[in-house]
Order: sequence, then structure tokens, then C-alpha cells
Amino acid sequence: MPAKNSLKQYLENGYYHLYNRGVEKRQIFLDKQDYSVFLSYLKEYLTPKDEKSLLNRLANSETSWTEKDKIIKALRLNNFANEFFLLAFCLMPNHFHLLVKQIKPDSIDRFLSSIGTRYTMYFNRKYKRVGPLYQGVYKAVPVYSDEQLLQLSRYIHRQALNLQGETLQAQEVQPSSYGEYLGKRNTEWVKTTEILDFFPKNHPSLSYESFIREANDLSQIGNLLLEE
Repeated sequence: MPAKNSLKQYLENGYYHLYNRGVEKRQIFLDKQDYSVFLSYLKEYLTPKDEKSLLNRLANSETSWTEKDKIIKALRLNNFANEFFLLAFCLMPNHFHLLVKQIKPDSIDRFLSSIGTRYTMYFNRKYKRVGPLYQGVYKAVPVYSDEQLLQLSRYIHRQALNLQGETLQAQEVQPSSYGEYLGKRNTEWVKTTEILDFFPKNHPSLSYESFIREANDLSQIGNLLLEE
């Protein structure tokens, strides 16, 4: 029988909770560098690629061969900036959560295949290991209602806060998009508007931060979560 949430039906302009964890529940992020590398891959894949500028630099006779090699690699790298939006995320020691809106119906599969293969290669090279890093195929669960979308964003952000605490310093240790939602960071490839538009800007008691501090209503999203 297929694992829970491993069978995927993708829709254009659909919202999805994507997650996976390490094989045998092992840690997939062992230090700050590991988190930083995974975040750098997210940035590269989700930031719009300025191909015109890259091609101009490649054609410039003053560009060094080392720089040209980097430009060629950047041009070849997959880019998903116009194919789906990352609304929220958190990276935990042995798993990750991504809340996305997909524009094209095959974007998620290609994106997670790209970043999963690339990060596994980095991890195995760094820690001198071989074989799969993740526990099977990633899971993707469609989000059908605004209530599910909001509750899932809270669940994702609370994952990181529950582990490391609510100070900004702790948030930097346990990476998540919560800082973007509080306006403490402005990250181009994290799209907060669709969720923050549900919250009035001039009523602190009704803010997103207040919403996060409330208890999660997991009954709304139980089938969308990482299984034990």
C-alpha cells in the first residue's frame, strides 16, 4: 500500500503542504551550514533569473573564465520563480515543511526532485556517506480551504518556535519564514501576502503574531500533517 500522502494529484493554482524527513528519521541538517545550503538552494530556484544580464556578462571579454564557468552553471540551473510560490516554510533537524502555491501542474515534482537530488549530493559528500537521504518519496497534500491554509501556516511556524523559542535569535537558529511574516526580514522568494491579507494591519490583537500564539486547531488540518 502506498505511504500516506505519497500519491499526488497536482492542480494549476493549487495550494500544497510539502514535507519529507530523513531516512529512518535521521537528521538531515546537522549544523548551521547545512541549513544555509538548503536555504541557498531555495533562493536560487525561486528568485527570478536575469538571463539577459547573465548572457551579457558571459559575452563580455573582460569576464574571467572562472566567472564565465559560474555564469554557465547559473544559466543551466532550473528556475521555478514563475511556476510556484513559497508561502511558508520551516526546516527542522530531521525534516522540512513547505507551504506552496503551484502555478503549473508539474512544477512541484520537478522542483523537489531538483533540490532533493542536489542537497543529497551535498550532504553525502560532506559527511562521506552514500545512499538515499530521505525516507522515501516526498509527501504533497492539497489544501482545500482558507481555514486549512491559515491553520497550516501556523502549524509550520510553530514547529520551529516550539523547538527553539520565540526570540529573533532563536528564529535564526531554527530557520523558518516567521521572520518574514513579522516584517523583520524581507525575502523576495517568500510570498507572505496571500496569508497576511487575512489579518488587519492596525489591530494588534488580530495580528498574525497573535494568531500564531493561539493554540493550533489541528482538527482542521489533521490529514495534512507529517505522519508519525
